[in-house]
Amino acid sequence: MQQLQFLGLIPARGGSKGIIKKCITPLINKPLIAYTIEEAKKSRYLSKIIVSTDDEDIASVSKEYGAEIPFKRPKELAQDDTPTLPVIQHALTRLMSQGYVPDYIVLLQPTSPLRNVTHIDAAIEKIIQTKADMIVSLCKVTQHPFWMRRMEGDKVFPFIETKNTYNRRQDLPELFRLNGAITVARREIIVEEKKKLDIRGFVMEEDVSVDVDTPMDLFIAQKMLEARKR
Repeated sequence: MQQLQFLGLIPARGGSKGIIKKCITPLINKPLIAYTIEEAKKSRYLSKIIVSTDDEDIASVSKEYGAEIPFKRPKELAQDDTPTLPVIQHALTRLMSQGYVPDYIVLLQPTSPLRNVTHIDAAIEKIIQTKADMIVSLCKVTQHPFWMRRMEGDKVFPFIETKNTYNRRQDLPELFRLNGAITVARREIIVEEKKKLDIRGFVMEEDVSVDVDTPMDLFIAQKMLEARKR
């Protein structure tokens, strides 16, 4: 039986606004993106690890830490409002034209420095075992929407109307949020843009689900990494 090919794809555009050149901003002793590249390189399953970027500095740093940069991402696919799907499709098209045809794409956002190889390989193993179309990583919500409120003027109303009253946290229904750390998808659903999908969840702990988007997120990630070292 032919071995399955898993592509590790790290999207890293240069035009981030909250933190300038966020992907290569220092976090403790190395650039943010390095945490993702280093953990991806430890994977038992990833046959290729590439960074899709439009930025020369990000490309240079990514190569330094062992990722491949087989092409440059076009500027039109590196805008603030660019969806993720066209970025994946562009990468797939370029790689397939070069003769590399992966069975699965493992999308690893470079803004999740606390996600490690154990999470990556466990998510991959889940898609192999379940034969699902897609695996997405999630964590439990800490701020439950049933306790959220909206305001009209200074009047307060429930954000979600419900007949039930939840006075204790343990009575709240269990909910999860996408944490952006890992997405594993079959190549066919990316190429064909299938709409009806079998999507399974891979649950991660809240303390490894930090997604760096703001300076405060970066500070939290630093403190979490320092605590882990201690």
